[in-house]
Amino acid sequence: MVIRRRRTASAIGATAVGAAVLLAGLATGGNGGGETASSPPSPATAAHRQAASEPPAPAPATPSKPTATPAPPGVPGAAAPMGAFLGSGPEALRRMTEFQQWLGGPTLRVGHTYLPGDLWSNIEGRPEFLRPWTEWRRADPARLLVLNVPMLERNEAGVPDHEVRALLRRGADGAFDRHFRTLARRLVRLGAPDTVIVLGWEMNGVTYTGRCAPDPPAWRAYWRRVVTAMRAVPGQRLRFDFAPSRGEDAIGWTACYPGDDVVDILGMDSYDQPPGEDFADYVNQPYGLRHQVEFAAAHGKPISYPEWGLFRNGDNPAFVRGMLEWMAAHPPVYQTITDYCPHGVWECGRSPRSTEAFRRELATAAAAPGTARPATPTASSTGRPTAAPGQGRGPDPDGR
Repeated sequence: MVIRRRRTASAIGATAVGAAVLLAGLATGGNGGGETASSPPSPATAAHRQAASEPPAPAPATPSKPTATPAPPGVPGAAAPMGAFLGSGPEALRRMTEFQQWLGGPTLRVGHTYLPGDLWSNIEGRPEFLRPWTEWRRADPARLLVLNVPMLERNEAGVPDHEVRALLRRGADGAFDRHFRTLARRLVRLGAPDTVIVLGWEMNGVTYTGRCAPDPPAWRAYWRRVVTAMRAVPGQRLRFDFAPSRGEDAIGWTACYPGDDVVDILGMDSYDQPPGEDFADYVNQPYGLRHQVEFAAAHGKPISYPEWGLFRNGDNPAFVRGMLEWMAAHPPVYQTITDYCPHGVWECGRSPRSTEAFRRELATAAAAPGTARPATPTASSTGRPTAAPGQGRGPDPDGR
C-alpha cells in the first residue's frame, strides 16, 4: 500500500496453532468510542513544524559488520501484538483508545506511524513528530513502536528509474548515512531505542522512489549501508523489518532481500485485491503468504504484517476471517490493520459486513479460547463477494 493514499484520503516459525489462541490473547485488557468515517490526516502535518531543539549528538561509533538484532519469533500460544494504523500524527493516539473501546476490550499494543518521505529533514524524524509516539511507547513496557522509514526523499514524486538507479548507488556509497544516524540518535534520546524500523517498505512495487527494481544489487547494498549506520549509534536496539507487498509486482521480492545479518523480521503488506479469486490464492500465489512464511523459516526470521486490510474486492468478511486465521496459524511478531477507507473496519463505514466479522472473530475467540481454527483456508474464508459499485475502491497500491 502506498502512503500517497494516506495523504489523499486525508493527508512474523510457521507453526500452526488455533486462531482462538491468538485472538483470545488480543481480547484481554484494554481501555479506551465511537465510529467515525473521517480519514487520517497527512502524516506530514506534524513533521513540517519547526524542529525542536536537541542536545548535542554523541560522536558516531565506527560501523562494524552488521549483526542481526535478536528478535523473538512468533510463539505458538502467545497473542501477537496488535495495532491499527489510525493516522501518523498524535491524533492517532487518541483514536487508538477509541478503537480499543469500540472493540470491547482488545488492547492495541502496537503503535504504527510513517515518517514523511518528502524531505531528508523529515526522514531524519523531527523530534516534535516522534515525541508523542515515543512517549506512548515509554508509558507501557508491553508496547511496540513500529516506524515506517523511507529510503530516499521525494519518495512519492514519480522519480524515473534512471534517477532512482543513480540515487540507490549514491546511497550504497554512503551519501545518505548521516540522515539515518540522526534518526537513530533521536529515537535513542527520546526513549524508544527498540523501535521496529520498516525500512523501504513495498520495495517490490513501482510507487516509491526507494524501490528495488531499477537496480536490485544497489538497493540491497544501500539497505545494508542504512542498517549499518543506524546500528552504529550507541544505545540503539532497533529491529529492521523487510516488508514487501504480497505478490510479485514489479519484481519478485526475494531478489531484493539484503541478507540475514541486516534483517530482523520478514514482513508483508497484504490487501484484498487481485490477482487472485479468493484467500487461498493469496496464500499460494508466487511471492504470496505461504512463500513469505517458508522463506522466513528458511532464513530463521520471524514474520510480521505491518499493513493489511480490504481493498478492491469491497466489503469482504471472508478476507478478514482469512487474514485472522492465517495470522493465528502463523503467529507474527506484530500485525497492524490499516484502518481508513477503503481498507478499514472502524473509521471507514463502507464495509459493515467486514466490520461485523472483525469484531465477531475477536468476541468468539474470547468466549471460547480453547477452540482451534484451521491452519489453511477453508470454504468459509475463501469466498469472494462482488463489490457494490464504487465500494471499497481506491488507487492501486502501485499507483497504476
